Amino acid sequence: MSKTKIIAPAEGAYSYPLLIKSLLLSGARYAPEQEIVYADKLRYNYRTLNERIRRLANALVNAGVKAGDTVALLDWDSHRYLECFFAVPMIGAVLHTVNIRLSPEQVLYTMNHAEDDVVLVHDDFLPLMEQIHGELTTVKGFIQLSDVGAPATGLPVLGEYEALLARSEPHFDFPDFDENSVATLFYTTGTTGNPKGVYFSHRQLVLHTLNAVGTLGVYQGLPLLRSDDVYMPITPMFHVHAWGVPYVATLMGIKQVYPGRYEPNSLVRLHRDEKVTFSHCVPTILQMILDCKEATQADFTGWKLLLGGSALTHGVAAQATAKGMLVHSGYGMSETCPLICLTHLRAPESAQSAQDQVAARIKTGVAVPMVEMKIIDAFGNEAPHDGESQGEIVLRAPWLTQGYLKEPEQGAQLWENGWMHTGDIASIDALGVVEIKDRLKDVIKTGGEWISSLELESLISEHPAVASVAVVGIPDPQWGERPIALVVGVPGEDIAPGQLEIHLHHYVESGRINKWAIPKQIRIVDDIPKTSVGKINKRLIRQEELARQVP
Repeated sequence: MSKTKIIAPAEGAYSYPLLIKSLLLSGARYAPEQEIVYADKLRYNYRTLNERIRRLANALVNAGVKAGDTVALLDWDSHRYLECFFAVPMIGAVLHTVNIRLSPEQVLYTMNHAEDDVVLVHDDFLPLMEQIHGELTTVKGFIQLSDVGAPATGLPVLGEYEALLARSEPHFDFPDFDENSVATLFYTTGTTGNPKGVYFSHRQLVLHTLNAVGTLGVYQGLPLLRSDDVYMPITPMFHVHAWGVPYVATLMGIKQVYPGRYEPNSLVRLHRDEKVTFSHCVPTILQMILDCKEATQADFTGWKLLLGGSALTHGVAAQATAKGMLVHSGYGMSETCPLICLTHLRAPESAQSAQDQVAARIKTGVAVPMVEMKIIDAFGNEAPHDGESQGEIVLRAPWLTQGYLKEPEQGAQLWENGWMHTGDIASIDALGVVEIKDRLKDVIKTGGEWISSLELESLISEHPAVASVAVVGIPDPQWGERPIALVVGVPGEDIAPGQLEIHLHHYVESGRINKWAIPKQIRIVDDIPKTSVGKINKRLIRQEELARQVP
């Protein structure tokens, strides 16, 4: 094989590293007066954003933070979070976005495992830090984040955030360093064991951002995020950098609205008052918004929503569409940074009405540029892209995490044979449209056949009296497993298990499902257990259902 040609660069040529600081260059150029909004508390422009990031960098350095240190952050979605997304990694430190919804024991584990040096903590989380402070092994001090005043605390506080910024210099010369340096770290929870540390480099985050700028805005007829949009995340900023969109929005210089603590009615009011046009969230959060009091009189026409994290059911998508929302499905994982797939409508789908597009919009979408994807069977053989064959999704892309922090064996399992293994079962059709069938661990195996819990959930959700649903498999001595469904009804609507069985029999008659796929147990419940990021917690549901079976 012949060698590739490499030409030495000219003397003095600058080798441009892909660092997060480069993402800050354009926003203030294109839209210096555009707003960054924090709920009903604060607003400032991009010039101020850039200055505050430089002041924060100085404040951190003055507090003793140096390159290679880890800075933990516990806050609601705010302008401060956005500033930390930039300032911390730009000085060469690592930003640990702490999952504030984990148990105190898990928060303690993640902070010690990450070896956090300095902690930025909102006043609401001071009691949590006070509870575990004595067991934190590496933390040297805390910076207090206050919206109103600064309550007293016994923690070793280095200062209050705004006060530190006010007395810090507005200039900072951010250095160049290796683009493969770790920029961010967060922890993802699995079905067993402690949370795993997922990390990303500057290079990966810059490439993911550039790819998302194009993917979200370039395709005619399906633009999600353009320069005249108003962006409000409804995915916690501690979770995969709010899907990376704050980096995208800042590069583009668009108006950004950070809602603070999530409360459905306040989210609807912010959407109305700030004229929000694009958001992203998990389906359970969308359902909460649709069901809240403020939504009854709200006009959601044109609100573009990217849904991911768990399957978007037909029922929820249809309800949102009827309110004027434009729903799009996305696919990714904590380990993928996360954007991998996105809704992509083709003719004649794009010519249909919004209601008629629902079936296409709830599919997983098409792999975005620069993503290699295939589906493989249990023996590692590639399955055909015929829309019928199923297999596990495996991936390659330049922004996928390279492993888990301090867990090489887990990382090797994730990257078996040089492909990232997702644990998701899917089909891919001839046009590249991906349809997730189920998580590998959530597929229900009954009588030698597989039942997709996601498909059953979507079919049940089409009943007009169903607000949300979860389907899991539980052990059965005769069939191996059998499906059981938990259903939350629409407020004010009467619903009974027998009605849902009749509803599902219609799909048996049409050939959509087999009769043995109808759950033998359908329970009407007030709520369905969720994970810390709002996904349906099927592991906990299975545990609780097994406990119910014990005589």
